[in-house]
Amino acid sequence: MLINDHFKARPTDIIVATSPKCGTTWLRALVFSIINRHFFDFNDHPLRKLNPQELVLLFEGHIHKDGSTSFLDELPSPRLLSTHIPYSLFPKRMTDDTSGCRFVYICRDPKDVLVSKWHFSNKLRPKEVPPLSLEEAFDLFCNGVSHYGPFWDHVLGYWKASVESPKKVLFLTYEDVKKEPLGCVRKVAEFLGVPFSPEEENKKTVEEIVKLCSFESLSNLDVNRSVAKRSERPVSNSDFFRKGEVGDWVNHLSPEMVEKMNQITEQKLQGIGFNFH
Repeated sequence: MLINDHFKARPTDIIVATSPKCGTTWLRALVFSIINRHFFDFNDHPLRKLNPQELVLLFEGHIHKDGSTSFLDELPSPRLLSTHIPYSLFPKRMTDDTSGCRFVYICRDPKDVLVSKWHFSNKLRPKEVPPLSLEEAFDLFCNGVSHYGPFWDHVLGYWKASVESPKKVLFLTYEDVKKEPLGCVRKVAEFLGVPFSPEEENKKTVEEIVKLCSFESLSNLDVNRSVAKRSERPVSNSDFFRKGEVGDWVNHLSPEMVEKMNQITEQKLQGIGFNFH
């Protein structure tokens, strides 16, 4: 409602969209680097000094209860924002094909999402509260209990939008970006209307972006090793970097959990052309 009533979208807006723990930090870094590649030297890049969430602001974190979006209104175009909001909750003026606003979405194997969310939520829990067990986290996840609605509905909403409006929504998977990072970076640049020139290809700009934004690079920077927490954000920069791997779920989930999760995924995402087995 606050978005619908108060947010003034611009045709140049770029929204990095994810369900939580699907590669948000990584995608923020990649898109920021792609869009701003002509303004910064890789050796003295903002990502070397600031966490990606400070460079790509969380959309819903800056829309206040009084309806004020003044901070977002002051940002220069093109605005690059991040969100966990389901596609269906954005107003028509942002999702309509004529609006110009674009969404880059990434999804991930729900089994890895569950494990990552479980670890992350326990980092946020007050010390006096017992940790959430994996079994509890599994049941909540399978029942669709999440701040932004059921994982599968979230994925399906953006996937359908990407099929219906391919110039409006780009749909990526974490696994594909891991497997073919160079190709995915080129695809994002093309989608955003800023493809890499032959000169940039010769200078290996794509490789530089992939290297700068890699888990190994970002997680080892001093700014992202920080464990300091601020009152307005009970999470430290280091909490956003755990493993960044594909398939870590094999170290945590029982065969029964895996079978149930795969069944739900097949049922919910049938016909969309990919699975996570």
